[in-house]
Amino acid sequence: MPVASSLLADRLWTRHRLLLWLDALRRGNWRALRARCRIRDVPLGYRSSGRVWLRNDFTLLGSPIHWQFGMREIAAVAVLLLFGALNSAGVAFGGRVQSVFTTLKLASIACIAGGVFLFSKTASLSHLAAAPGVPAWTGLEAFGAAMLAALWAYDGWAYMPMIAGEVRNPERNVPRALVVGMLVVVAAYLSANFAYFYALPFTDVATSNSTAFRDALPVASKAAVTFLGPEGAQLVAVMFIISVMGALQGVTLTLARVPFAMARDGLFLARFGTLSKGSRAPVWAVAGLTLWAVVIALSGTFDQITNMVVFAQYVFHALTTVAVFVLRRKMPDAVRPYRTPGYPVVPLLFVLVAGWLILNTLKTSPVESLAGLALIAVGAPVYLYYRAKGIARV
Repeated sequence: MPVASSLLADRLWTRHRLLLWLDALRRGNWRALRARCRIRDVPLGYRSSGRVWLRNDFTLLGSPIHWQFGMREIAAVAVLLLFGALNSAGVAFGGRVQSVFTTLKLASIACIAGGVFLFSKTASLSHLAAAPGVPAWTGLEAFGAAMLAALWAYDGWAYMPMIAGEVRNPERNVPRALVVGMLVVVAAYLSANFAYFYALPFTDVATSNSTAFRDALPVASKAAVTFLGPEGAQLVAVMFIISVMGALQGVTLTLARVPFAMARDGLFLARFGTLSKGSRAPVWAVAGLTLWAVVIALSGTFDQITNMVVFAQYVFHALTTVAVFVLRRKMPDAVRPYRTPGYPVVPLLFVLVAGWLILNTLKTSPVESLAGLALIAVGAPVYLYYRAKGIARV
């Protein structure tokens, strides 16, 4: 039967409890931060304003590291605390808020893409051709680095199983939600990116806002300017805020179930496995995630944090897929509400691609990769401490 955080349950059944704990720690903390840290670059991202009180640029392992503290970081902390409070009000309220933000987010993407296709003054199919001096193919290493960033947009599929225990008729509704949701994301992502490259020359896309071009306009803002003029950048900034808030609400709503399930199984502080008497929400779990999100959101730039997070995710996505093979062998007669399509070819291909992506990221982004592994490893002594203390199940 589905339970809170089915990925957590999968690795519990494989009996590798330390790996389970490390992933649950990483999932409960970093995946919430995956969307949360982005707010720092949004409210003022469409222009280079915003007071910065502290800034430090340095090099580590050959990679440039940029850190700052200013109004953007203060805005990030405020929004994190706001959504922590909203999700402490109850699951039903949080679900309604999520529906509103999802609708607004999709409408925003449709407005930008539709505006480019219908009204952009610079749109041209010639922009889709390779830029002069840029080779059409630069090798698997560069492709893997770009793929890591793109996977940010597609990783929402992993949130749905975390609340499978609270879904009606999960045997039907969870697979349906995963398939329909992924198709919608693919359509939105591809249409938006096609619109960007249709409206802008390649060099304009490549020099959009990122760690390397911190004061540049985001690519969506540049695309909006082509049909709305200078006001388009401000409009896109508002759309970004809506998009980020939708992501924040979604991950806060689902990921609080991870430390909640850990505590219920005796793998974390017992208080995190309790529900509020009034709202019936895991308030302690939400508060813990929110406070840790604040710490990570202040630790680096958007690109650096997301690279670290996506790398860590795919370490455990690969382990989750390996668990499918393990469970088929250890529990051949178990009831399986969800069956893996194309088994064993599909999961094997996923494991191979994830393994290649992990190794490639270690090479192309050593600082972010090693930081991700270090933060995962921090969970090991904590787990051993809890096991030694013999924390009772709730």
